[in-house]
Amino acid sequence: MSRRIPIEAASRAEWDMSRCSAARTLDVVGTRSALLLMREAFYGTRRFDDFARLVGVTEAVAAARLKELVAAGLLDRSPYREPGQRTRHEYLLTDRGRDLVPVVLAMMQFGDRHLAGPDGPPLALEHSGCGHRVHVEVRCAAGHEVSREELAVTRPDR
Repeated sequence: MSRRIPIEAASRAEWDMSRCSAARTLDVVGTRSALLLMREAFYGTRRFDDFARLVGVTEAVAAARLKELVAAGLLDRSPYREPGQRTRHEYLLTDRGRDLVPVVLAMMQFGDRHLAGPDGPPLALEHSGCGHRVHVEVRCAAGHEVSREELAVTRPDR
């Protein structure tokens, strides 16, 4: 049976930080350009030129980051060809890539709350089904909202 320890009381000296899931995620999407490319993929961007332009990076940076995101399984490359043009590739979100949506939304929410300029955030995300604003929160599997003070650390039974 797993032993629950309040997160603030947990001794990180006992943890195997080489296996930290947050660190492993940052290894994949820890650059500004990688996160912004994923943001654009969430918004529906597919074409290489659009990614580079919308993120504001050079083609070399876009190519390197997109290659890394494909290798990490977050995007798939799919060939397409417009009439009279050579074959090119578009980039499509994978299920694994879609799992990053809450991460990017949480970063946007933080920026909206703490870093927006005097005119407020540049855009608002709403649920198309009801029109209410979208926000990210931490909930347990039973549906309860969980504050940072309520978090506990366990080691899953193996």
